[in-house]
Amino acid sequence: MTLKPITAALAAAGLLAVGSAGAWSVNEYFHRPATVASVAASTTATEASAAAVLPVAATAPVAPPLAAGTVPDYRGIVQAYGPAVVGITVQGAHKAGDSTPGMPSNPLFEFFRGGPGQRFAPPEGQPFRGQGSGFIISADGLVLTNAHVVREVKEVTVKLSDRREFRAKVLGTDPATDVAVLKLDARDLPVVALGNDKDLQVGDRVLAIGSPFGFEQTATQGIVSAKGRSLPGDSYVPFIQTDAAVNPGNSGGPLFDAGGRVVGINAQIYSQSGGFQGLAFAIPISVALQVKDQIVTHGKVERARLGVSLQDLSQPLAESFGLKQPDGALISSVTPGSAAEKFELKAGDVITRIDGQPVRTGSDVSTRIGASAPGKKVQLTVWRDKSSRDVEVTLGAAEPSPAAQAAADTPGSLGLALRPLTPAEKQQAKTAHGLVVENAGGAAARAGIRPGDVLLSLNGQPVESAEQIRGVLAGKPKQVALLIQRAEQRIFVPVELG
Repeated sequence: MTLKPITAALAAAGLLAVGSAGAWSVNEYFHRPATVASVAASTTATEASAAAVLPVAATAPVAPPLAAGTVPDYRGIVQAYGPAVVGITVQGAHKAGDSTPGMPSNPLFEFFRGGPGQRFAPPEGQPFRGQGSGFIISADGLVLTNAHVVREVKEVTVKLSDRREFRAKVLGTDPATDVAVLKLDARDLPVVALGNDKDLQVGDRVLAIGSPFGFEQTATQGIVSAKGRSLPGDSYVPFIQTDAAVNPGNSGGPLFDAGGRVVGINAQIYSQSGGFQGLAFAIPISVALQVKDQIVTHGKVERARLGVSLQDLSQPLAESFGLKQPDGALISSVTPGSAAEKFELKAGDVITRIDGQPVRTGSDVSTRIGASAPGKKVQLTVWRDKSSRDVEVTLGAAEPSPAAQAAADTPGSLGLALRPLTPAEKQQAKTAHGLVVENAGGAAARAGIRPGDVLLSLNGQPVESAEQIRGVLAGKPKQVALLIQRAEQRIFVPVELG
């Protein structure tokens, strides 16, 4: 199966087509704008600086959970909070290297949108329209949605259930968590009640409201299937998995618990057909509110960094390190100059607790550290030499993601922002080497390379690091051949450097 942001899944099913004006639209069965492309991107510096000085009222208070076993009143939830769920329509134009609307930046996605012979990416400047969902959390117009719903857009229009429409300002986006904050110039708006996702348990009933396929105010129900799901490329988010039916257009809409409190933002689905297949994933509301607070206060999101590469323990690995259970995060490498190196963490250490809370997998470390502020002190319990010890570490600041920086377009440059594959991604892509494309511009984008592709080789030589690529480009070649993997298919792509 293939992981897709839910605003994107239509393309895989062949339901997207290019209109006469070049905009992406759903086929004649729906006559609705298609959803937005799937790769999240940061807002401009101008938007971020403007957000820092914009006064915003406090959001709705967090409400207590419904008692366990209580039968939910779905009708009451829709009547009470449906007016605070909004439809979002956007307009924009594709940049160089932008992926086709409906195509997620995932190395396991189908190689072609509609079959062989099509370009990997739409032409630069091609306009698009898209739709998503969102919900109002303050009476003066603060709205939460997904970052990929409003990326690279020129206009954002928010439509309420009473058919009022407002032009929205994007206060900021956080691609790492796929959360965006919008602001409406309005007062006395309906708001949702906020819940606590930590109170959710597997088996609890939930309700999703949004605009799937452009059908406004659609409610679907299900249960919590799992919590703390770690998905490829989303190391900061412990997703809530549900079987509530969500589809393209639900992106950014709220996930309610049985008491009518918002506990998540619907963001992704697993699908081979492009439609719902029983696996939906929501961003916990606690994660979204942390992002919202930073965007409203500072106009951007800052994260802490430990500076280690981690992998999950298997039973044989655990036994080899003297552990009875495969719980913990194994450090496979330490970044030079990082907080981890400063406080003498080593490859082979196993992080078993953070501030006294148990660690089961590497994603536990990523989410907890990523939710912390730079400069915070954390207590790590580390297993080393078959004994446990406590280490107090002052966290450093995470470096900006390459995807948030423009890829260079200078003579002799590929124009790619790259990162190493994680162990899980290597296993999924069935490769022992390669680099993930986080951003594409310039020559590579013109050749059709796009975010989410896996670069396997350069001129026939397996790619192991960015330094290796820079060494080849130092010779100023006029053309290079890149072996790219997208889903399970591989193809050589010639890139003219000029």
